[in-house]
Amino acid sequence: MSITVLEGKRFAEMVIQGANHLSSNAKYVDALNVFPVPDGDTGTNMNLSMTSGAKEVQNNIQSHIGKVGLSLSKGLLMGARGNSGVILSQLFRGFSKSIEQKESITGKDFAEALQFGVETAYKAVMKPVEGTILTVAKDAAKKGLQAAEQHDDIIVILEEVVKEANASLNRTPDLLPVLKEVGVVDSGGQGLVFVYEGFLAELKGEKLPDSMKAVVSMNELVNAEHHKNVHSVINTEDIEFGYCTEFMVRLEEEKLGNKAFSEEEFRKDLSSYGDSLLVIADDEVVKIHIHSNVPGEVLTYGQKYGNLIKMKIENMREQHSTLVENAEKEMPAAHSAPTEQKEYGIVTVSMGSGIAELFTSIGAHYVIEGGQTMNPSTEDIVNAIQKVHAKKVFILPNNKNIIMAAEQAVDVLGDHVVVVPSKTVPQGMAALLAFNPSAEMDANTKSMTSAMEHVKTGQITYAVRDTNIDGLTIETGDFMGIADGKIVVKSKKKLESAQKLLTSMIDEDAEILTIIKGEDASDEDAAALASFVEEEFADVEVEIHDGNQPLYAFIFSIE
Repeated sequence: MSITVLEGKRFAEMVIQGANHLSSNAKYVDALNVFPVPDGDTGTNMNLSMTSGAKEVQNNIQSHIGKVGLSLSKGLLMGARGNSGVILSQLFRGFSKSIEQKESITGKDFAEALQFGVETAYKAVMKPVEGTILTVAKDAAKKGLQAAEQHDDIIVILEEVVKEANASLNRTPDLLPVLKEVGVVDSGGQGLVFVYEGFLAELKGEKLPDSMKAVVSMNELVNAEHHKNVHSVINTEDIEFGYCTEFMVRLEEEKLGNKAFSEEEFRKDLSSYGDSLLVIADDEVVKIHIHSNVPGEVLTYGQKYGNLIKMKIENMREQHSTLVENAEKEMPAAHSAPTEQKEYGIVTVSMGSGIAELFTSIGAHYVIEGGQTMNPSTEDIVNAIQKVHAKKVFILPNNKNIIMAAEQAVDVLGDHVVVVPSKTVPQGMAALLAFNPSAEMDANTKSMTSAMEHVKTGQITYAVRDTNIDGLTIETGDFMGIADGKIVVKSKKKLESAQKLLTSMIDEDAEILTIIKGEDASDEDAAALASFVEEEFADVEVEIHDGNQPLYAFIFSIE
């Protein structure tokens, strides 16, 4: 079989197959995280990003390949999550731009489009790093161009692209020492290889398992469930279970043990926590929707089976009251002018209800729920910016893996939006406290960015695998102390690790220590740490806040 011309419908099937193959292997990509922390999310981010692109393509299948490419680019742009997802979106943005005027393409066109995608992605990254997804894409595209000079069969060209992508992936540890030290290949590069392998499988007629159906089905079922409860025909006090809880569980063999996952048992157990329960499962992921009064207990139950991802909890009583009030206000004034825009709006990102409340209390107008394992998409950030209804908006990502998606949101909306590139919650809080509503936008940008430089961030979390990194031998279950992104201490005991970390971070210039307590830490733990600091560092003032953040028992801010 030979294919010398590729049209839109066949390319659409390639995209869907590529998304499916990545989805089926997202868990493996997540596991390639360099750091042994419980937040490996490259596979999740790339999967959600590519799925968004594939869904847009599914809704716009046609013979004109350029228009299919534009659909892919649009879906990826708005669905992009995390650095890997944004880079993936840029690769196919360039690819799609290259073919947008063409009804069909040749093998040479295909190879040139891959190359243009690489050039677009490199331009989008401020400081490109070799040994990453960028390198794999670059090497594969170069091989594709070489193959296109000798062959007009797109299958042959793509076979060479896939072969070189795998070879380049295996070379990534030689380019990034940390990969070699930990013994893994680059996770983003691996994700891209899965996409290309899916493309090739479709062209060769080798069908791979369809893993997108569960996502679509759950979304349709949730929408149907909510449509049954029309806000206008019920009273707020009649809502029996107040929290709409949606999340996904990525199944983990260690937690399942020798017992196979039983969807029936899982559904039966969850039914005791509320109503409107929907459960859809495949071999790797379980999607859950439930209305409950105890969402924390629901999440805790789900965590018995694996890692929680894509969590969303909404207070339906509060939503209902607001909707009813708004409806009553709007009905007699249907033609009234829209609410006047605020001069400034601030959008920030955080995980944990306590941290969200902290940000709101110091001036944030909208808090996007997200962070490690749950990076918001470009579209999530765009929607948040629009909701604050302000003339000028600052975004505080509070995570290095969200900055690129935030910057992509700026590209969508324009230069009235500025990203202050906070990489941690303490940096975001410092920047927000430096905001001056009376100052010009440029002055605020400088002062907020400068404020981040005067705060240190510490984090306590646990290791999910054995590893050797930065001179430390870490075993599964060890508590690790991370100082500004670098693992510096470890211990079998949580408090001991926290004390070691604080001792390494607090110096003579330190004045204030803020302890943000997570889900996995008790009030007694926080109090013990405060006492330790008061005894060892008498001049340092200690503040304690209940952050309720997952994964990280403590977040420390030192100023």
